[in-house]
This record gives sequence, structure tokens and C-alpha cells, in this order.
Amino acid sequence: MPVGSNEMIAEILPAAVVAVEARSDPPDVVLFAAEQAVLGRAVAKRRREFTTARDCAHRALTVLGLPPLPIPSGPRGEPRWPMGIVGSITHCHGYRACAVARASELLALGIDAEPNEPLPAGVLGAIARPEELPQLCQLAHTTPAVHWDRLLFSAKESVYKAWFPLTRQELGFEDAVLAIDPRAGSFTARLLVPAPPAADVRPRTLSGRWLVRDGLVLTAIALLAPAVPIALAVPDE
Repeated sequence: MPVGSNEMIAEILPAAVVAVEARSDPPDVVLFAAEQAVLGRAVAKRRREFTTARDCAHRALTVLGLPPLPIPSGPRGEPRWPMGIVGSITHCHGYRACAVARASELLALGIDAEPNEPLPAGVLGAIARPEELPQLCQLAHTTPAVHWDRLLFSAKESVYKAWFPLTRQELGFEDAVLAIDPRAGSFTARLLVPAPPAADVRPRTLSGRWLVRDGLVLTAIALLAPAVPIALAVPDE
């Protein structure tokens, strides 16, 4: 059984993914110089989150058979993975996680973790589209134990984390319409902006899974690699 298979977030990820998570911050983690440089003058909280999340990433890559390697950040703060690897990192209060896979298995990964708490006042109006609000109201009425506004936020974060490495294009909260399936523990994001023509993959929708447990909202998107790479791009209509 692979290391990481017992991790909670692994329940919403395919078998090809290695996931490692942490609930506390080990004091003895040593970052690579390229990773340390990312922190600059970051406050202690940010340093703890970043360091433990990178430690999760290092351990996950080890499971895939890679030697210890630095994972610096790109211009948008995204992790820059070794050649042939796709991955995603997330952290929130009391939780850090990383998911990685070989690019031959997955095209993209996006994971996000949030506390199962209501969004701060005013945030829902900034991240939700009008057509998403009726479903959120209905879900809140039928299953109030889940903070569906937070789940919407988390799912859109996972969408962005999967989208950006594929397209190198920004994606706002308003640029995707989410439909949440409460019974299947899944969601589908319909993208309202086209990927740039130069992108290798131009998805119209992204599907993911979600899990609410132990005070956390977890969301994940894993886009499988096609069997025939030449058929990746979808022409604009």
C-alpha cells in the first residue's frame, strides 16, 4: 500500500495520485535554498504553513521515486514541479496537504482545503455568480452541517489550481459556474472563458470531488491524461 493512501484527501483523488497531509508543523523541517527564498520576510504563520506544505510535497515526491528536489514558486505563487510531475499544494488552519502524480497519468491536479465554517461577510458576493446562489440556498436548507458557501469557494480554488498550469491564463471566481452534487460528493465547473490558442489543453468543463469531515472542506480535481496525446486540444466553436 503506497504511503499517503490513508490520507483523508486521498479519498477524493484517483489511485494514480500520491497524497501526503499533516495536521501539525514539525519543528525540524529544512527547506531548500530556492524554497527558503520564496518566504522572504514572511510572518511566522506563513512560514509554518509553507514549510510544512513543502515537507508534504517532498515526501510525496519520494513516494514517486524522485530524489530530494526543491519546489520553488512561479510568478503567481504556484509550485514549480519537476519535469514529468503534476501536483498541487494546499494549507489552512490545522491542515496542510500535497498531491502529486506523473504527467503520463494526469494532465492536471488541483486540491484545496478550507475550514468548514461560513465565509467572512461579503466574500460570497465576490466569488459566487447569481446562477449559483439558488443551489447554495437549497443545499444550506437541506444539509446545514456543510457550509456550502465555503465549499463553493474551495471548489473554485481547485478549479484555478488545475486550470492555470494547463493554460498559463488567469481565471477569476466569476469565470466558472459550479454545479454541486451533494449525493455523489462531486462538482462540475463550466468554464466561461476560452483557453488561449497556444494552450495544449482547452477544457470546457472541469469535474471534481469534495469531502467534508473533521471540521474541514476538501475539494480536488484530477484531469486524466488522454490515451492519445494528439487529441488533446478542443477547437473553439
